Amino acid sequence: MTTMTMTDKTIYERRESEARSYCRSFPNVFSSARNAVLRDESGRDYIDFLAGCSSLNYGHNDPDMKAALVDYITSDGVTHGLDMHTSSKSAFLKAFEEIILEPRGLDYKVQFTGPTGANAVEAAMKLARKVTGRTNIISFTNGFHGVTMGALAATGNGYHRGGASAPLSNVQRVPFDAYHGDEIDTAQMLEKMLDDPSSGIDTPAAIMLETVQGEGGLNAASAEWVKRIEEIARAHGALLIIDDIQAGCGRTGTFFSFEEMGVSPDIVTMAKSFSGFGLPFAAVLIKPEHDIWGPAEHNGTFRGNNHAFVTARVALEKFWKSDAFQQDVQVKGDYLKERLEAIADMVPGARLKGRGMMRGVDVGTGEVAGDICKRCFQQGLIIETSGAHDEVVKILAPLTIEQELLAKGLDILEAAVAEKFSAHKMAAE
Repeated sequence: MTTMTMTDKTIYERRESEARSYCRSFPNVFSSARNAVLRDESGRDYIDFLAGCSSLNYGHNDPDMKAALVDYITSDGVTHGLDMHTSSKSAFLKAFEEIILEPRGLDYKVQFTGPTGANAVEAAMKLARKVTGRTNIISFTNGFHGVTMGALAATGNGYHRGGASAPLSNVQRVPFDAYHGDEIDTAQMLEKMLDDPSSGIDTPAAIMLETVQGEGGLNAASAEWVKRIEEIARAHGALLIIDDIQAGCGRTGTFFSFEEMGVSPDIVTMAKSFSGFGLPFAAVLIKPEHDIWGPAEHNGTFRGNNHAFVTARVALEKFWKSDAFQQDVQVKGDYLKERLEAIADMVPGARLKGRGMMRGVDVGTGEVAGDICKRCFQQGLIIETSGAHDEVVKILAPLTIEQELLAKGLDILEAAVAEKFSAHKMAAE
């Protein structure tokens, strides 16, 4: 009989950078995972409501993706090939064209960038500037687009911007939908500023937005507002960039978060769940008329990931060939909304935020939200916060989570909220 050797966790303190973050909230050593469950070295299971920050929309270790990847590896499939043609790439592109683009009436070229979402954002911003000959990019309050220098310039978060230790230029930030409340039309505000040559806002190369601001607090833009922003971009000769890195791949109920909004973005950034399996994989979708790159003008040693091409193709074929998966996600999204509305009612002043399976509850402060998440972890639920002050308890469960497990996780969250506010009430008395 063999005895499992437990990891000496002091290795992390000795050797891993202070930049580590999620492991501070969840300090266990995790050894295995399947769909919406993570298991630690002691054998304890945790329901995963974080899902790789929406990198695991199809759960951990999907068996069909895993089998296809193992077969590809054991048959000596190409692992690294720069941007050369490979069988895995062509199979992915064909599936993406036939399953995603053509049924939605979309026509995009696919540029494979470096493997992270920030790489895709950098390429999108760079291309918009090349296409228009302008330098300014307009982004929005509470937007989060990555922490490399160009993407960070478009990111609103002050903590992350402070880490740059250098000027972040050529981006101007304007208020997102309902930033000043429902009574102020921020699209009209932007339109007026761009129409006024003395407003101080330079004519932009692009306007870039997330339809649901994942890290910014699950602020969900209305379809009407997004359409107005597109109209403003068109009127001023700017490109519309939609960052669908966290909100895409089904998270809001449709493959793209914008596809029922009646807009046609010039550029779309994709990453996170684009690989289907949690493998590093990012891309920029570009309207053909804007694909004016010269060969290798924007490149990277790891542009494209052949292993991710394999799993991404399987994800498309398994989950998106019919409407069944999308309908199931929408049903779960409705259930999630109903449960979170009841939980929000337990917290004075709390409110529901987000769309689809990208929802959360604004509980007022980061201290309260952090304490709720800590209580959840103690009871076997991994869940995190978002927002300018970490005030939103955020649910990003795998879209494939079993209904019973989704309900169990929400029961844990509800109990944690009840316990927190019961203790708060007793202390007040």
